[in-house]
Amino acid sequence: PDTRARSTAGLRLPPAGRRTAPDAEAAPPAVTPVPHHRLGVVVEALLFLARRHGNRGLSSRLTDLVHALDAGPGSWWAARLLGETLARVADATPYTDVLRLLADRLVAWREQRRDVPTELGPAFWTALRLPLETRCALLRRLVHADGPPCENGPRFLDAAARLLAADPVAVPPYLVRWFEDERTLSATPHATVATAAQALLYTHRHAAPDALTEALADSGHRRADQLLTVLTEEEPAAMCRAVDRWAKDERPARRATAVAHGLRVAPYARDDTDRTLLRYAALAVLVRTDDRDLHGGALALLVRDPNSRDHHLPRALERFGAGDPHLPPSALTPALDTHPEPVLDAFRTRLGGADAGETFRALADAAPPALARPVAALVRETVARRPELTGHVAAYAEGRLERGPAARAVLRTLLTGLLDGGPQPLRVSLAGVLAGPGTPDSRPLRRELLDTLLARESDAAVLEAVLRAAARNTGPEPRVLVHRTGLLLVRTPEGATRFDRCLADLARQVPGFAAALAGWLTDAPREWAALVGPATRRAIEDPAGAGAPA
Repeated sequence: PDTRARSTAGLRLPPAGRRTAPDAEAAPPAVTPVPHHRLGVVVEALLFLARRHGNRGLSSRLTDLVHALDAGPGSWWAARLLGETLARVADATPYTDVLRLLADRLVAWREQRRDVPTELGPAFWTALRLPLETRCALLRRLVHADGPPCENGPRFLDAAARLLAADPVAVPPYLVRWFEDERTLSATPHATVATAAQALLYTHRHAAPDALTEALADSGHRRADQLLTVLTEEEPAAMCRAVDRWAKDERPARRATAVAHGLRVAPYARDDTDRTLLRYAALAVLVRTDDRDLHGGALALLVRDPNSRDHHLPRALERFGAGDPHLPPSALTPALDTHPEPVLDAFRTRLGGADAGETFRALADAAPPALARPVAALVRETVARRPELTGHVAAYAEGRLERGPAARAVLRTLLTGLLDGGPQPLRVSLAGVLAGPGTPDSRPLRRELLDTLLARESDAAVLEAVLRAAARNTGPEPRVLVHRTGLLLVRTPEGATRFDRCLADLARQVPGFAAALAGWLTDAPREWAALVGPATRRAIEDPAGAGAPA
């Protein structure tokens, strides 16, 4: 029979010799889909296209497949042709734009709650023949396609972790670039791409610490600096090696980094090897005349080291007293034990500078028990010259009281020395701290020092500070402190007037104080009769709900 067929306007006509009904329209031809087992043939055809017509032709076909998969998420052919073809090209670099498009579409599908084809999962992306830089850049995009932590299955962030574990020397420079990406990860809303990269680098820090420190130093990003700061505590040996390398670098910025991180890691140096590396690094900077701005930091490292302290301390003290910002107060405090007098003299000079608050805190924190009284005398002298430091001293006392028994042991001697003949503004501030409630742990020392103050205090302003702080305490203690302070104040007419006016103010301003005061007067009228004046009685009548006993 005649098997030829003619098509006209998309119609298939029957073979010749076969009769049909008049005007009957031929049925359209059946479209037979390509069977799935022919996938390899189609992939070969696409690869042949690239060999015959170049990468541009294949890139165009692959882009069409991405769009087809975007339009039909269940497209078996589109997903597999993309996966198989890109996996088999000798170099996927010419198709980077296609891969970026595909990565962005995967993220978009995740946001639309569409499934990502398994053929295009993390294993596909890590197997592509790509330069490491390009692969890391693509994974930076793809981590946004990860599901929530509770979801099973492979994850792109895990793929990045495996990449880092496989090559801990080459990968960190490219992961550091992720620090610029502050977009939130949909899988973990509390994290960003930048913090995820930080976590990966920290987790794998032991594999190649020297390569990691170099990658972080090259970055200059604030998150790189944060991670370097963490490494000073966690990996001081690696950081000491890094400081030694950077100090000998010909780049001025790298030598500045050496000094900055050398000062950070110095307190955590664990052995002679670490300290020797820091010492050599400091000497390498110190011999460079064009690094004069860094000499203060180099001297700070040298005076920390007992082996080089004696030789370099005079020069360090001179620069410290001149206010060198690269020679922080904390750098000299280790020398208090070995050279107390010259170091205290240098602190006396530095306390007259712009960073007096920081200088005081460093000195007070480091003061050994044997030097607590000389340090107190130095602070008294400084506050007399610079009353604006009073707030720094009071804030320091408040914080140090809560640090624990070891801190409070030296603080007792220090504060006793400050209360004994200290300037009136300083005693006023400290009185408010000591009469405050504090925590149960710090309260015994507060009251001990407050007893020391009240035993010899006669200044009305200081006593008023005690009174105002006591009124904000709870329990039975305010009654005792208010009565004791009143007995000290009413010894003079001016003090009695001040006590009466202060109580009246507190009755109006402190919730519950008027009622408490009225109760004290009712319980022991004779005890309070000589202390409470007419202003206080008028102030407590309305808030207390009843007149105070006459």
